[in-house]
Amino acid sequence: MKPTRRPANPCFSSGPCAKRPGWSPAVLNDALLGRSHRSGPGKARLVEVIERSKAILQMPADYRVGVVAASDTGAVEMALWSLLGARGVDVLSWENFGQAWVADILKQLKLPDVRHLAAPYGRLPDLSEVDQDRDTVFVWNGTTAGVRVPNGDWIADDRKGLTICDATSAAFAMRLPWDKLDVVTWSWQKALGGEAGHGMLALSPRAVERLQSYTPSWPLPKLFRMTSGGKLIEGIFKGETINTPSMLCVEDALDSLKWAEAVGGLDALVARAEGNLAVVAEWVKHSSWTKFLAEDPATRSCTSIQLSIDDPWFERLSGDERFQIVRSLTGRIEAEKAGYDLASHRESPPGIRIWAGATVERDDVEALLPWLDWAWEQERDAAKSA
Repeated sequence: MKPTRRPANPCFSSGPCAKRPGWSPAVLNDALLGRSHRSGPGKARLVEVIERSKAILQMPADYRVGVVAASDTGAVEMALWSLLGARGVDVLSWENFGQAWVADILKQLKLPDVRHLAAPYGRLPDLSEVDQDRDTVFVWNGTTAGVRVPNGDWIADDRKGLTICDATSAAFAMRLPWDKLDVVTWSWQKALGGEAGHGMLALSPRAVERLQSYTPSWPLPKLFRMTSGGKLIEGIFKGETINTPSMLCVEDALDSLKWAEAVGGLDALVARAEGNLAVVAEWVKHSSWTKFLAEDPATRSCTSIQLSIDDPWFERLSGDERFQIVRSLTGRIEAEKAGYDLASHRESPPGIRIWAGATVERDDVEALLPWLDWAWEQERDAAKSA
C-alpha cells in the first residue's frame, strides 16, 4: 500500500544536511551583513562560534580551534600539508573520502614512508595494525560507507605520532575521545545543518608543538600557513580568519550552536542521532530487501546510514543497472515529496543513504521508511515486467 503519511521535513541529504528543527530565514535577520569580519562585532561573532563549538564538543581548554576556508576538505588539507613529513604515516581508508587523503599523501605530497591500511566498503581496516610511532590519518565516520570507528581505544595514550582525524560527519553526533586526537576537522554543513564553505580545525598541544618545531620541505599556500617565524599564528584561533568568511553563514552557524545548547548539548545530540539509527535498525531487522552496508553493528554510523539492497534479483543485475534502479527508486520517493537525496554516493555500492544526524527528527525517519518499502516494490515489479 502506498503510504499516506509524509515526513514533515523530507530532507535526508548527507551534505548539506537538514536544517535544525524550527529553522527559518528569520534567524538570519541580525546577520552582520555589509560589515568587515575584522571589525569588533565581526570578530566577536567568529570567536563566539569557536567558543560555543568547543563547549558543546566538550573539548579540552588547551586545544586551539579556528574557522578555515573550503569546508572540511580545506581543514584536512591544511593539516596534511602543514604537519606531515616529520614521521612515517599510516593512512586508513574504507570509503572514498579516506581514499582521497591517501591520494593526497601519496600522489601530491609524495611522502616516502607511507603505509596504506585499507578495507572495502562495509568494513574497517585492522586497527591493531596501526603503528603508534607513526602519524595516523583517518576519518572517524566514513560518510559514503556508513561505517565508523567504534571508539578510540586502538589509539595509544603514549603514542609518538600525531592522529589526524577527519570528523566531518561525526562531530556533534558522536563522542570524540579528545585525548586520543591531535587534529580534528569538521564543517558546519554536516551535523549542525549549517551552510557550506567553512571548515573548523582543532589542534591539540602536541599538534601545535609539531607546527612550531617542524617545517615541511614543500611550499605552503597562504591558506595553509599556520605559523610565522616558527611560531603559531594565534590570531587564526581567535577569530582572525585567513580569508574572508560569509557573515551570513556565521550567523547561521551560531543559530545551530544555540539550538544544540538549548536541546541539551552533546548528550542530547548524540541521543537524537543514535535514536534515529535505532529506528532504522528495527526496520532493517524486519526488511525482506535491505540490510546495513556496515557488517559489524558496532561500526554502524548514526549519521550517514548506508543500506544495501539484499535481493537475489537485484544482485544479478550489472553495476549500471543497479545504479539505475536505485536512482529510479529514490526518484519515486522524491516525486512524492517524501524524501530527498536518498541515493548512495556515486562512489559507493548502489543502495540507500539516509542522513540521520541530530537535526533530523525521529518522527521523520519513522515516516520515511514505509516509503522506501513502497518504492522498492514499485521499482522491482516495474523492472521485472519490462
